[in-house]
Amino acid sequence: MEPLVIGNKSSRLPVIQGGMGVGVSLSGLAGAVAAAGGVGVISAAQIGFDEPDFYTDCPGSNIRALKRHIALAKEKARGKGGLVGVNIMVATSEYRAHVHAACEAGADLIISGAGLPADLPGLIKGYEQETKIAPIVSTAKAARVILKLWEKKFQRTADLVVIEGPMAGGHLGFSPKELDTLTPQAYDKEIKDIIAVVNSYGDKFNCQIPVVIAGGIFDKKDVEHALSSGAKGVQIATRFVVTKECDAAPAFKEAYLKAAASNIEIIKSPVGMPGRAIHNGFLEKIRSGPCAVTRCLRCLSACNPAQTPYCITQALIRAVKGDVENGLIFCGANASRLVRMTTVEELMRELTC
Repeated sequence: MEPLVIGNKSSRLPVIQGGMGVGVSLSGLAGAVAAAGGVGVISAAQIGFDEPDFYTDCPGSNIRALKRHIALAKEKARGKGGLVGVNIMVATSEYRAHVHAACEAGADLIISGAGLPADLPGLIKGYEQETKIAPIVSTAKAARVILKLWEKKFQRTADLVVIEGPMAGGHLGFSPKELDTLTPQAYDKEIKDIIAVVNSYGDKFNCQIPVVIAGGIFDKKDVEHALSSGAKGVQIATRFVVTKECDAAPAFKEAYLKAAASNIEIIKSPVGMPGRAIHNGFLEKIRSGPCAVTRCLRCLSACNPAQTPYCITQALIRAVKGDVENGLIFCGANASRLVRMTTVEELMRELTC
């Protein structure tokens, strides 16, 4: 397969490993993917959760951990033909600080969604050659809005665009009704419309803006279908969870392997967006009423601890550390198709060879 070219950077293989937080994709997974020739992505979401001062200095521990994990992943990937990126949610309360830290640490790519990354080009000023930027969009309208905004405000465009479809894991840019009715076949039309919008801005700026398709990509057949639609690469998250190198606890990975299609459901996240997760005791518990937030870490700018049904940070931390009955386990729609553990190298070969 052709390399994924992002401006003056490229990865040997056109596969981006999707960022998964809290703590599911850190330097262990991202570094292994980059070393295998893909784009390994670290999730910046509460990345300092394992730091000794996380509860006394949450912002500081997150920034320190982010820089450390970028450095570790880049060291693993050195000379191997891959890139190291970071996924930073716009909804993060310390969004600007996270972007600045990623640039200072030498991240090759910042992927940003869960909101409109309106100010991202300005936040990477001075680092444009080293750090590329990619918004996550789900509709042609969203692509047009963000690219028009960046053109007007910063006289520039995206280096890459990620299209996240309705079968993705974690937070989703669709309404619950759309998730019930939108088929992969119907979404193919939206993908073509988004690519057309992106290409028109590439023509304006006399450059190629690669488009990467995410959500429901499971095997080589899916990769080839995405590339045949005009995309230059794919983003895959769920399949990388059940790899040896994934940073999550073994019990978290086992939850994926045990998941049946009937166990995967759409939930309402405290972020205010629908999300896809594996059913467990925790989801049963919050159905009967909210879980009081006893300690707020101010992780999300729009979160009101007095009104939120539960603390998403604590729920995700419990899960990634292995308490899978009392934590939130985000996953993609195809998690039930997983049958065995593998390695990053094996998976990358399966997807691209």
